Amino acid sequence: MRAEPAQYRLVSPGNLQGALSLLASEPTQWLPIAGGTDVMVLYSAGKLPNRKLVDIWNIPELRQIEVFPDRIRIGAGCTYTALRQHESVSREFPLLATAASWTGGIANQNRGTLGGNIANASPAADSLPVLLVYDAELTLVSVRGERRVSYRTFHTGYKQTVLSGDELILNISLPRGFSGYLAHARKVGARNAQAISKVCLAALGQISHGVIRDVRLALGSVAPVPLRLNETENMLTGKQIDPLLIDAAKKSAVKEIRPIDDIRSTARYRSAVASNLVADFLAKLTAEGAST
Repeated sequence: MRAEPAQYRLVSPGNLQGALSLLASEPTQWLPIAGGTDVMVLYSAGKLPNRKLVDIWNIPELRQIEVFPDRIRIGAGCTYTALRQHESVSREFPLLATAASWTGGIANQNRGTLGGNIANASPAADSLPVLLVYDAELTLVSVRGERRVSYRTFHTGYKQTVLSGDELILNISLPRGFSGYLAHARKVGARNAQAISKVCLAALGQISHGVIRDVRLALGSVAPVPLRLNETENMLTGKQIDPLLIDAAKKSAVKEIRPIDDIRSTARYRSAVASNLVADFLAKLTAEGAST
């Protein structure tokens, strides 16, 4: 069943305040649309429940990337192409640039936005584990004002978030200071490109004299929400990497995740892949420590 265009209304205020006023006038009834890479899939299939759409594509406040001494602030409307091409993002946050390159093809990267990916709240989104390991903070905005939310607490369940019906994601803030970390990302999918992840890993690690000083592990497609492996991280921190520790980390990771069987994969396969991705990262971290 396909959508009937006459049943939908699209309004383009052209500025942030106009968009927020529409959202406030009928909370949950107006659906923001930027690049439309997720929204238009539902629309074309006749499965888009919202009949009122507010265009936020060209709002200047949502399209900026600003670099401050302590952080980088990315407008929610920034595309994946903009992230890939931004010098500071590529240099200081390589995991985000890598995830941006994984997101669909060039056309999708030109239209898809980081804020849209966050709001869509798919646990299979490639960029979301990256935001977890970089300790991202979101600024949410409405006519009532702004509020800041740690990205760790943003997702409350499958396709559920703390975003209110009258709010937009204004920007995403990432703290600077990861230059001394080994950054590692892996995606396992049906193809090398333009495929939804079966499992994806974003990881950061810092090692000194063979001892793990800090480690950050996040996985996608293994739980109802993008998942930070807190217990596994705590178990690894302060330890020297050896085969026994790697084996323990694999088992710990499997205990933390909650994979399911679906059209793309099985829970058993996802568990095996997730544990192996963690092991691969730790082996790479060991090699990094041996070379320094």
